[in-house]
Amino acid sequence: MTFDTSLTLSGPLRKPRQMLADQEYGGHTSIHDDEMAEKLGFQAGPIEGPTHFSQFDPLLVQIWGPEWFERGCISSHFKNMVVEGEEVRAFVETPKGGETTIRAWAEKADGTPVLEATASLGPDHGETLLEARRAKLTPPGKLVILEDLAVGMKGAKEENVRMDADQHMGALYPFSLTQKLGAITENSSWYADASASPWGRAIIPTEMVSVLAEYSNREAGFPTKGPAVGLFADLEIRMLNGPLFVGEDYLLRREVAAIAESKRTESYWVRTSIFDKTGETQIAEVMLNHAIVKNSYENYDELRAAREA
Repeated sequence: MTFDTSLTLSGPLRKPRQMLADQEYGGHTSIHDDEMAEKLGFQAGPIEGPTHFSQFDPLLVQIWGPEWFERGCISSHFKNMVVEGEEVRAFVETPKGGETTIRAWAEKADGTPVLEATASLGPDHGETLLEARRAKLTPPGKLVILEDLAVGMKGAKEENVRMDADQHMGALYPFSLTQKLGAITENSSWYADASASPWGRAIIPTEMVSVLAEYSNREAGFPTKGPAVGLFADLEIRMLNGPLFVGEDYLLRREVAAIAESKRTESYWVRTSIFDKTGETQIAEVMLNHAIVKNSYENYDELRAAREA
């Protein structure tokens, strides 16, 4: 007898660590600083959304094996912030009948949703969660912070990046990969021991792919106004010819994929394509929705009213 029943894999409850309290950009502290977060009406400095991706990796490797790091895609909308000390559990539906796209989500210990996502194995990912969300976006109104930005705008230059084990990742990410591995919720020998890795080299964890992609984002030169405080609202990490390796040189190309707004934020979606150092073979793609909090920009309401007059 067979059953047409959706089964779910889940991981243990974990307490993710806050590692961005000292983050700086635009000459000021970020939303991950408790004082700044409280000033903007949040409980405390939240843990960065991609941190939760590590809790999915053991579940997705259980389903798809090492290929998850070669051709996997996690496409996530962050629903509620998590502060240090709170517990989080990850869930994925198991695929049926050769499915390569499944639903994934994370919850706090009390059931509060943290994120919703799709996880898929390429090359055919189907429609990801964020592709569906972008398709429903409506044109924004008279923007203030992003008024000089346009869909299709390219980054000012191609960017050369790498992530060495003990490399400090800068003001945006004030820690190294080694320090992250000391705090990561789900560690693996694949992240630090080349001899243990199926590829013969240490690989970059899924949650650190966004760090690699954002490490040099100032070089893109996108004309956003500030100072203002932003946060990650949506994030998709898609591996095409992975994995990404520790200590390897990569080339980044950026493009503005969408511009939108909500009641509290103006936002722009950036597609960052990660190529090998020659720029000929694409390894991965990161889609990030930068949501900038309107009331963190000085005189926002007055400026907006003047544009709409």
